[in-house]
Amino acid sequence: MSKRSIVPFGPQHPVLPEPIHLDLVLEDETVVEAIPSVGYVHRGLESLVKKKDFNEMAYVIERICGICSFMHGMGYCTALEKIMDVEVPRRADYLRSIWCEMSRLHSHLLWLGLLADAFGFESLFMHSWRLREKILDMFEASTGGRVIFSVNTIGGVMKDMPNDMLQSFVKELDGMEKEIRRTTDVFLKDYTVESRLRGVGILTADQALKLGAVGPMLRAAGVEYDVRKTGYAAYNDIDFQVITSKEPDSFGRCEVRIGEIFQSIDIIRQLVAKIPDTELATPVKGFPNGEAYVRFEQPRGEAFYYAKANGTKFLDRMRVRTPTFANLMPLAEILQGCQVGDVPLLVLTIDPCISCTER
Repeated sequence: MSKRSIVPFGPQHPVLPEPIHLDLVLEDETVVEAIPSVGYVHRGLESLVKKKDFNEMAYVIERICGICSFMHGMGYCTALEKIMDVEVPRRADYLRSIWCEMSRLHSHLLWLGLLADAFGFESLFMHSWRLREKILDMFEASTGGRVIFSVNTIGGVMKDMPNDMLQSFVKELDGMEKEIRRTTDVFLKDYTVESRLRGVGILTADQALKLGAVGPMLRAAGVEYDVRKTGYAAYNDIDFQVITSKEPDSFGRCEVRIGEIFQSIDIIRQLVAKIPDTELATPVKGFPNGEAYVRFEQPRGEAFYYAKANGTKFLDRMRVRTPTFANLMPLAEILQGCQVGDVPLLVLTIDPCISCTER
């Protein structure tokens, strides 16, 4: 019988973009069990609702994550809008949806670069991030920020994107699409990449549903589930198909994210073509009283936002359940039986965001 040993993996590791910590139980080079530990970068942001005005919290919530910051702000504002029965102007819904898809683009391109870096493909890593920089340029032009945007407000948005700016974004995306296709073809067709991804980290549909997987982790297992199909914001005005894969492994998760890149470009085209000319925000008066929860499809998967208000300027409770937290148990499942050399790669395939998880 092989001798078992416990090896700590993380929170610092040359391949990891996030400070995740795992205790790996090994038999020789095989992982028998993986035990995740959370709390290393816990900041207590949710508890600030008792110290910050409910309007100010819209800016604090964005600090949960520097990649999906816009969607965190949108989720919080939507929960408060639901409590206060505020109807958001239709143009604001469209603008929010456009910024959501831009967030998905920049997140998935960032992830592709990190995946290439894990393989040691430095030029592919830089090329993926070069394409991502163009999305960040669009964010900077439309919001003034590249990481934190602060355009969400309870009742709508605070900044508009003129129609000529929107058209210029679509033109830029049209030009980028061919470049992105050439880059992503390497991930899908290169023998070296395929040899590291195919058959590694298998998570079946039954396992994904049982363990509560979300986002590309779930859809790569063949499950057609995307919260955008519920029709929040402007998503009920556009046509798109849920992207899934027939290969429930690391390659399938890569395939789904690449498919979503081109899907997001198409969604932005549809939104720009249909965006109405209305006000940007509905005036909000008084204090919220009640509770509500909303769901959004972040780049990494489904996120829940819960808020409980008591009629004062301070909320009683604010709770965010992020997709990485939901995917930790599926991650522990796919790590069982893998080789220790594949651990960094498998961690990356869930696209971990530990700052989101440890709020």
